[in-house]
Amino acid sequence: MPCICEFSGYKIYPSRGRLYVTSDSKTHRFLSSKTESLFKQRKNNRSLLWTVMYRKVNNKGVKGEVAKKRSRRAVKYNRAVVGASWDTINARRSETTAVRAEAVAKAKASRKDEAAKRKARVAQKSN
Repeated sequence: MPCICEFSGYKIYPSRGRLYVTSDSKTHRFLSSKTESLFKQRKNNRSLLWTVMYRKVNNKGVKGEVAKKRSRRAVKYNRAVVGASWDTINARRSETTAVRAEAVAKAKASRKDEAAKRKARVAQKSN
């Protein structure tokens, strides 16, 4: 079963690689003399472009695994407006055009009556 190189992150197959033991009896397995040399020079494997650690840190080659980002939908609320409750708004929405036209005609007629009354008052005051 292959083990993994401590520096590069690549697999080391049987009868390959190098084993380095430090003075505190820790063992380090390396793929090649190149990786062992870089480890001994205290090079940072995150800054070397070809190592697995660099690719993980900089998100290289992960395009297939990333799921599609979910977007949030705006939630609609039914709110009352100042001066009109939600029930009145719904009642107005459900009115037919004929009923609405009739209401508009009544409103126009009442405005005309009020305007005529105002004119009459002004005429009386001026006389």
